[in-house]
Amino acid sequence: MARVKRGVTAHARHKKVLKLAEGYRDRNHGAYRTALEKVEKALRYAYRDRRNKKRTFRALWIQRINAGVRELGLDLTYSQFMYGIKQAGIELDRKVLSDMATREPDSFRAVVARVQEALTQAAPASAKR
Repeated sequence: MARVKRGVTAHARHKKVLKLAEGYRDRNHGAYRTALEKVEKALRYAYRDRRNKKRTFRALWIQRINAGVRELGLDLTYSQFMYGIKQAGIELDRKVLSDMATREPDSFRAVVARVQEALTQAAPASAKR
């Protein structure tokens, strides 16, 4: 029988893990066992935080929109403002609205004016009930 030389796949797997562990400190980038633990942990964090990033950005957009509305001197809460957006028929998402609030205050001011107008028109209708 021919001689079987082993270790090719194990070597390749070790190389892959150590490549992912580049930049880690101490033994964590050179010793396979510790590198494997650290890489697995890092991949778990990356998986989790790809989902958490969506929550974090949504919260940031909401804070920026709220700040933009309050900066214009209005006494509207964020939820009242979003209700006014729906009433005015404006179909801008939170990301775009927050970007407008920070980078284009004049256009955001125009949106807020339309929202106020829609809210004043909706207020008498709700008062009749």
